[in-house]
Parts: sequence; C-alpha cells; structure tokens
Amino acid sequence: MTRNDAWTAFDAAAATAGKARIVDQFAADPDRLARMSVEAAGLYLDLSKQSWTRDAFEACLDLAHACDVEGRRAALFAGEAVNLTEGRAVLHPALRAPAGADFKALGEPVSAEVDAVRADMKTYAEAVRAGAEAGATGKRFKAIVHVGIGGSDLGPRLVWDALRPLEPSIDLRFVANIDPRDMAEALTGLDPETTLVVVVSKTFTTQETLANAEAAKAWLAAALPVEGMTKHFIGVTAAPDKAAAFGCGRTFAFRDWVGGRYSLWSAVSLSCAIALGWDVFEAMLAGAAAMDDHFVSTPLEQNAPILLALAQVFNVDGLNRPARTVAPYAHALRRLPSFLQQLEMESNGKRVHRDGAPVTRQTCPVVFGEPGTNGQHAFFQQIHQGPQIVPAEFVIVAKTHGDAPESPLWSNALAQGQALMLGKTTEAAKAEGLAQGLSEEEAARLATHRTFTGNRPSTAILMDRLTPQTLGALLALYEHKTFVEGVIWDINSFDQWGVELGKVLAKAILKDVAAGGPSADLDPSTAGLMTRLMG
Repeated sequence: MTRNDAWTAFDAAAATAGKARIVDQFAADPDRLARMSVEAAGLYLDLSKQSWTRDAFEACLDLAHACDVEGRRAALFAGEAVNLTEGRAVLHPALRAPAGADFKALGEPVSAEVDAVRADMKTYAEAVRAGAEAGATGKRFKAIVHVGIGGSDLGPRLVWDALRPLEPSIDLRFVANIDPRDMAEALTGLDPETTLVVVVSKTFTTQETLANAEAAKAWLAAALPVEGMTKHFIGVTAAPDKAAAFGCGRTFAFRDWVGGRYSLWSAVSLSCAIALGWDVFEAMLAGAAAMDDHFVSTPLEQNAPILLALAQVFNVDGLNRPARTVAPYAHALRRLPSFLQQLEMESNGKRVHRDGAPVTRQTCPVVFGEPGTNGQHAFFQQIHQGPQIVPAEFVIVAKTHGDAPESPLWSNALAQGQALMLGKTTEAAKAEGLAQGLSEEEAARLATHRTFTGNRPSTAILMDRLTPQTLGALLALYEHKTFVEGVIWDINSFDQWGVELGKVLAKAILKDVAAGGPSADLDPSTAGLMTRLMG
C-alpha cells in the first residue's frame, strides 16, 4: 500500500469512527481492551478509550507501515542523517545504552566516547558527594545552581522534581529565565563557598544562559578568592573551548548529534547525577534503554510508542482535534506537561515536509496540562463540556508516597476518563434533578446545563511506582512517540528553525536600546512598545 492509499483509507475509517460511540465499541469488539493495551518497560498503556473503531485502528497500523516507520526507526538507530536539514544523526538512544554498545553517527563509532564521558561524570559526581571535589576554600559543596534554558533545563528539572528525596543532601536549584528575579531566587540563602554552578549550553552562546552565568560569576567573585573560582564553575557543552574561556574549571562534552530536547541522558543532567547519586541516574538510563529495546523489537500492533503516536495522529488528522491535555496524577511529575510541550511542539510544530513542500495536513497539536487533581479544578470543565473535543492523557502512579496505593488520587484519574467517555444524558440529568426535589420545570431547565455529551477520548499510562527506571521508560516512550509522529507526517522532528528568528531580532532590538531608541526601519508597533519600555 502506498502512503497516499494509506492516507485515503485512514480518512475513510476516521469518517466512520467519528460517528461511533467509544463505549459501544467494547460490546462490538470483545477483544478491544487486549488489542489496544500494552505493557512495556514497567508501564501499562490503555488506549481502548480512544475514538478509533477496530477498522480505524487497523487503518492506523496500515498507515504506519506505508509511511515506513520501521525503516525510519532503523535509520535512527543506525545513526543515519535523519536530521536532514542539518545533516546530523540523532542518537539519544546511544546515551543510555549499556557500556560496550556499538552506536555510530554517520558511520563514526561514538559509543566508546559516550562510555568515557559517562565514566568521567560518575567519577566527578561521586567525588562531589564525598567531598573530595570541594570549593575554593576547601569546603564541600552543599548546593548546585543549574543554569540552562530549553532542553538544557526542562529535562533535568523534571528529573530532579520526579526523583528528589524529601531531604536531599545536596540542594539543587535551577535558573532558566533571563529575568534577574529567577537568579536572585535561586541564590537566596546559599553560601558561595559551598555552591557549585553548572552551566549547560550546547553552543555556549545562548543569550539567556550566558547572562545568568555572568550573574552567578559575579555573585561568586564577591565572596571567593580569584584563584579558586574555577572550582565552582562546571561547563556542559558541545563547545568546551568557549566554556573554558568563560571560566569553567572543568567541562563535560556532548556532541552535535544530541538534540537539546533529547539531551537529558547526557552530561546535561550532571547536576542531577550529583544531587541524586550516580546509582539513581544510571537506573534512569537503564529504564530508558529498556524502552528503546521495546521500541526496536516489538511489532507495530503491540508497540507502545507507535500506538501512542497513532492515537495522536488519528485525533489530529482523522478527527480534527488540534489540542491534547496531559494530566500526571503524581505531584512528582508536575513538570511533565512543560517537558512535553518542548519535546513535541518544538519537534513537530513544522509547516513543511522533509522535501520542503508545504504540509497539507495538521501536524503537532497544542500540548498543555497540569497535575491531577489540580487540573480538575481548572481546565477540566472545558474538556468535559466545551464544544471542542480535547483528547486527554492520564499518567497514573499507583503508589506515589509510601507503600499503600493512593486510591483517592488515582480513583479521580479513572473517574475522569470514565466520565469523558460515558458523559451524562439530558434524561439522566433531569432525573437527578427530580430526585433532588426540583420541580419538573426546574429539573428540565437545569438538565441542559448538567448534560455531558461524552464520547471524548483518553489514554491511561499506569505504573506501580515512580522509580528511576519507570521515569526513564516514560520519557523515552514520549521521545519515540514524537519521532513516529514525525515519520507519519513526513517532517523533520529534529531541527528547530522557528526558535532562531526571535533570537536574531532580540539582538537587533538590544542594539537599538543601546543606541538610545528605535531605528528607522523598525515597525511602528515594536518601536512604540520599545519607547514606552525605555521610559
């Protein structure tokens, strides 16, 4: 089947499925739950509450085959130039592979280098934790300030929030925003003599990161002897010469085949490896590697990242649903929606195909979310009764704190998925009103407001506990999902040209500010705003 034929069949199946009710499909297809659920690397995924019928599910699988997901997957793991606009391999799986692997980037062996950097990270992390690596005055480090932005911040920040102990032996804080308030909050209460600053920037030219790194340097310089300053600055970068010139006493490198939003498996998470302990970091790598093995070896119809991707493609392109909400029912995963916003929207928010031709279908949806149960008291009203249908994804942890299942927490997640699917008829709403003692007229009037149309899709992703292994598996699941969607949409998921234009224009505006006011070629609106802000 050709790609065009598969899309035609997909559209026909979606048109039929759009008229069906999800709940009715369980009776029509008794094996639905078994067919549309899968276990992988400590996670359980239930996609049976998605809007697809059995025929639509099969059409989605046919589309994946026709788009050569398997072939593109093989190219990714073989280190081919899947990032075609920049001529780069994309090898984040190499970063979490067991020692002794044999990954190649454009034919160049890279696994030995990965192993060497990982060994250096381990040595340094353990030395900091033991006090063998100390500050300028000989005091051991008690705090780390991690300076980065985007992929150099969101991944490590999520990892720390997800796995941090309640009383950590090392206080880890993050600074990303160029607003000086962010750095001020991070430094408040810290002692320069016992603070390590880790500056993470792929190019070591990122405006926000360098501005924050300069602020941290000034704070340290005010309290420390000059000759010991470099002990407090660590660089993580693909440009070690620039990091050294800045004043980093030591650097940990990663290569240009590591995309920023896929880089948390590298030295980008050095601060987490120190603060959490090497064993924790290594276990997270192992969980991700287990998901890699599942993704590479499991048939499409039981492949967790592929099925998760197909559900999104079906909602976006088959049923015209351009948004998705992610609700992690675990406080420790509260930053997951923010992480996924960058992972998915920066990867797949593209307007042209791989050959440069404009896309004719929708690509990445808007991704948003909040942890449950907080989100239930914010935007869930819209996803239950709003006119737009917004597919939901519930990430559910059975035991979030201690050994007992947190049933008051996860029962809410199950109820939300059930309510989205079942809804409530006007007749049922009226009957409830009558049972509450309302008059016939009042019960009928309120029934329209209390009606839920239902038939709204959701996916549930379950784990018993949030461990380093299950966290690694979860994040790798979403990485591979994002890649599969890019293959099906025939776009490049690994560049981000849309990020660059604003950076260029910001530099031009700063030049105008330094010159005293707007330049003649600046548009009237921007010039007016600049004038007001300059006072």
